[in-house]
Amino acid sequence: MPLTMTNSQNTDSCIDECISCHQTCLQTAMGHCLETGGKHVEPGHFRLMMSCAEICQTSANFMLSDSPFSQQICRVCAEICDACAESCEKLEDMEECALACRDCAESCRNMAGGTE
Repeated sequence: MPLTMTNSQNTDSCIDECISCHQTCLQTAMGHCLETGGKHVEPGHFRLMMSCAEICQTSANFMLSDSPFSQQICRVCAEICDACAESCEKLEDMEECALACRDCAESCRNMAGGTE
């Protein structure tokens, strides 16, 4: 179902959260994680951060284009952001990334209809 103009403020907020999370995950992965090494670059964690960055960008793009699939993408985005936040919370100095993921997940869940 396409997003309507009545949802424009919520949509704009969700787009902003997705863009912010994309930027935070990508910069943190390419900067902090690669420089820190160890558990920060273990394949599972690193892939999850990259997946999170990508789905956030995709989700923002779907909402910006008023795609009829935005809600489904937002639902998947929320799930991946939650998983990324959990992974980041297990490591040192990843609070900013975890918070960006949690904020994005909440906003995307709201856009997806609050299910889950």
